[in-house]
Amino acid sequence: MKRVILIFLLIAQSYSYSQNTLTLSDAVNIALKNNLGIKIAKKNVDINVINNNYGVAGGLPSAVINASDNEQTLNVNQQLSSGQHYDQSGSNSNTASVGVAVNLTLYSGRRIYNEKKRLEQVQQQSEVQLTSRGLLVASNVMLKYFDIIRQLSYAKTLKKSIDVSQQKLDIVKAQKEIGLSNNADLFQSQLDLNAQLQALESQQLVIDQGKTDLLTLLTLKTDSVINIDDSIIVDKSLKLDSVLSSLYFNPDVIAADKQIRINELMQSEINSQRYPMVSLNTGYNFNRNQSAVGFVLLNQNYGPYAGISLNMPIFNGYIYKKQYQVSNISTNISKLIKDTLVLSYTSIAVKTWQAYVSNLKQLETQQKNYDLSLQLLDLVMQRFQLRQATIIDVKVAQQTFENAGYQLINLSYAAKAAEVQLRKLTNKLVF
Repeated sequence: MKRVILIFLLIAQSYSYSQNTLTLSDAVNIALKNNLGIKIAKKNVDINVINNNYGVAGGLPSAVINASDNEQTLNVNQQLSSGQHYDQSGSNSNTASVGVAVNLTLYSGRRIYNEKKRLEQVQQQSEVQLTSRGLLVASNVMLKYFDIIRQLSYAKTLKKSIDVSQQKLDIVKAQKEIGLSNNADLFQSQLDLNAQLQALESQQLVIDQGKTDLLTLLTLKTDSVINIDDSIIVDKSLKLDSVLSSLYFNPDVIAADKQIRINELMQSEINSQRYPMVSLNTGYNFNRNQSAVGFVLLNQNYGPYAGISLNMPIFNGYIYKKQYQVSNISTNISKLIKDTLVLSYTSIAVKTWQAYVSNLKQLETQQKNYDLSLQLLDLVMQRFQLRQATIIDVKVAQQTFENAGYQLINLSYAAKAAEVQLRKLTNKLVF
């Protein structure tokens, strides 16, 4: 999992957008570099890396310095046992102390050990959540990228049909000049051509808006100019058994598993509070008391000290017991969440696989239909030129060709979208 995260980071750092022609890998790399959600996820990883420390877990000694200096002015009235008597106003006295105290926990019922392990799990969970965010961004970019290719393919089909309409109009004009056609055929041919030109303009709007959506996903200026010259190639080698067995490599599932471990360690931390805590205390103190009058005019002491303290919990109103019961419930909830997630992802994988297989099967037939529709269109145009077919025949052949082209690219996109989804579920996106 760390290897996948490292790949994301290296890609993001190494790529810079400097050209108008956009490939799929370029698009994904730009998105991984610029996406704000990924940047936030990286910051969360940085935070958890810092927190994953024995000092945060309480395993390192603590040291403090205490110092004080108090100056007082007092009115002194003392009667000593020796018979002496002091009565003085405005007497000055000074009390100063300096100390260094060091505390080290020797035993805490494995609380420190469990807390350090929990911090490690939290760090690892944030790393897989970063991977999950990267997969989501990459898959969204891929789907939008292939959708633009689909829309461009629609436009190519329309342009081919427009060429036929223009050819049809030229034939009608030539036939009219020699008296073999009439104005009705001419007007109809012109209307058909105009309608298809309008359809192409509408399709160009769809393409432009799709590019704007893609630029938004890439966190680039939405008025940037990009060109996409690519095709949709579907990987036909995916197997359902492999997909289902790889679901446990999904970062969301791994994150859910990490949450179970985190809750279990929190249980252990709470349970360790029932055990005694042994600490080592050591340090060095310096104390100095000075008075202008009185029985003791100067008292000064200093030196090191060392000791061991024991804290033994006996009863605290069942707080630890209740906390442990609640943490146990939280652990069971996290297990149920993971099971629900795996069940949901399994259902999604199976349904996506069914769509993937169905689309692949239809693609083979649809490719044949598309080739036949193109041949039919060429044949009808030849017959039309020989006045053996009517304008209606040509229009029907065009519509058949356009529908075949639309269905072919739609099936290609649907199959590719299913492939992307399956690879995302199994953490095997390729771009």
